[in-house]
Amino acid sequence: MPVDPQLAGLLRFIKDAGYPPMCEGTPEAARKGFRAMSVDTVRPDQVVEVGSVEELTVPGGDGDRPARLYRPVTDGPLPTVVFFHGGGFVIGDLDTHDQTCRRLCVDADAVVLSVDYRLAPEHPYPAGVEDAIAATRWAAGQRLGGDDRLGIAGDSAGGNFTAVVAQAIPELIAAQLLIYPATDAFGDYPSRQENAADYFLEVADMLWFHGHYTGGADVAPDDPRFSPLRADTCAGQPPAVVAVAEFDPLRDEGVAYAARLAADGVPVDLASYDGMIHGFVDMGAWSTAAAAAVTDLHGRFAKLLHAT
Repeated sequence: MPVDPQLAGLLRFIKDAGYPPMCEGTPEAARKGFRAMSVDTVRPDQVVEVGSVEELTVPGGDGDRPARLYRPVTDGPLPTVVFFHGGGFVIGDLDTHDQTCRRLCVDADAVVLSVDYRLAPEHPYPAGVEDAIAATRWAAGQRLGGDDRLGIAGDSAGGNFTAVVAQAIPELIAAQLLIYPATDAFGDYPSRQENAADYFLEVADMLWFHGHYTGGADVAPDDPRFSPLRADTCAGQPPAVVAVAEFDPLRDEGVAYAARLAADGVPVDLASYDGMIHGFVDMGAWSTAAAAAVTDLHGRFAKLLHAT
């Protein structure tokens, strides 16, 4: 099917704005642009209501990191979800994914802990993923929702972290949600050619992110903390929901990762959304179809969280 008409309109608006491609600018400029689109466009009446929001710090790989804790209105005990934001390991923060975490908190009826991990190029690989693992270990011992159920979730680069954390400490995690995850940095997939440009995330941007994340260092193609699809085995991991979008260059590696989980005996629900583009989880304000996809996705994940 074609791109959702409302998302197509958003893509035209972005193109007509005349901003230079992200890959031609600096990380600082890209961060400003991302915040302008994700934070500055949210009106007060659009903020998703939750029970409470708390600013705190959590352990990272090299010192404490800022974090934000969302609690639903529902009384506990409730599961906890540690969330890792997307942004190619270079952009994004607690604010850019505030609405995303609020929706997840409400839809999944769970306490959500959003982690502000270190970003490249100031802190190249593996700084960010070390923060993700450390924060999840901490959350596992805190019973933030009132019981031991712990899920992890993330979009794009955050989906990469979700996969790596699940591989590193599967015994602590009850469920995982990978939203259009980056799982195979050095792979070659048809979706990267089919959706190389004009669908929000472009392959040129992916290469720009990759260069900043590696910091110019040589990363082994089979390093599973960089490309989790390359792990020796995925056996023993917690049940997963993997979401992919039709018009996303990352689509096929997400499908491949879901297949790898299933082949290694992990219960996996592959949620494929036709007409969607990369980033649709943050685009419900512009597209009713994207909003419906988010509701469906969160419902799938909630079943896993609350089944344990």
